[in-house]
Amino acid sequence: MMDQTDCILIGAPVDSGKRRAGCLMGPDALRTAGLGQALRDLGHRVEDLGNLSPETYNPDTDDNRLFRPRETAGWAARLIAAAEAAMGRGLPIFLGGDHALSLGSVAGVANHAARTGRPQFVLWLDAHSDYHTPQTTDSGNLHGTPLGYVTGRDGFDGFPPVANPVPQENICLLGLRSVDAAERAALEGTAIQRHDMREIDERGIARPLGEFLDRVRAANGFLHVSLDVDFLDPTFAPAVGTTVPGGATLREGHLVMEMICDSGLMSSLDLVELNPFLDERGRTAQLLVDLAASVLGRRVFDRPTRAFA
Repeated sequence: MMDQTDCILIGAPVDSGKRRAGCLMGPDALRTAGLGQALRDLGHRVEDLGNLSPETYNPDTDDNRLFRPRETAGWAARLIAAAEAAMGRGLPIFLGGDHALSLGSVAGVANHAARTGRPQFVLWLDAHSDYHTPQTTDSGNLHGTPLGYVTGRDGFDGFPPVANPVPQENICLLGLRSVDAAERAALEGTAIQRHDMREIDERGIARPLGEFLDRVRAANGFLHVSLDVDFLDPTFAPAVGTTVPGGATLREGHLVMEMICDSGLMSSLDLVELNPFLDERGRTAQLLVDLAASVLGRRVFDRPTRAFA
């Protein structure tokens, strides 16, 4: 088991980043699935701050090409402040909520890293690259823009300024299998490390992840891990509105978490895009709890047999 950690649970029921509703139920589903108790059973201290709300914003209108940008900007502002405050007290775990919550969580932890004089790294576990800007997204859904935002891309008018952009070379995308033409063209001109499922099939998932963790360690960096449900194959994790077949297996998901745990590098965590409305008897929520337990010290021989009958 890893050393005792002060885990700070921050509910972020963000449901403004896309049009399909339901992610606002995610934080409470993770609690119901036993996240807090699973972490306590591993010897960690757990503080649950409850669910946040966005900072005050002017109501969004229906005539905007973007879906609820003002509300999403309000969430970003709230989460930047919450992330900065939590990083000084322990390891924040942001309970989503759609992936738009990472506009705030990543920008906030990066501010903390800058104040301490250490580099911020980001591991993005996702079927999508989320590197759009409000101008390049065809869907108008802002859950596809957080990496564009935190790396300092232009076009985020009305959003809090990004004080400390995450350097491109400090970002690793793992599990990609749905990247549109605009994102692909933008990514090809960057230093962002990106590993799609074909590469994972050919090389395995441990090698690219291990290489990235070695870089974080060598730089004495902070590591933010952002886990999107759709990183996993929908066979195992159906409760997401952006299912893409061919994702990581259950075993690959746990291997990633166990390697991160072994590294001792993770300083903050997102659990995002869980839509309980689409789940099957809570099994996706339970899987996210199991993965969170793995990244915080649970090992295979500690994991009980689970029945879903």
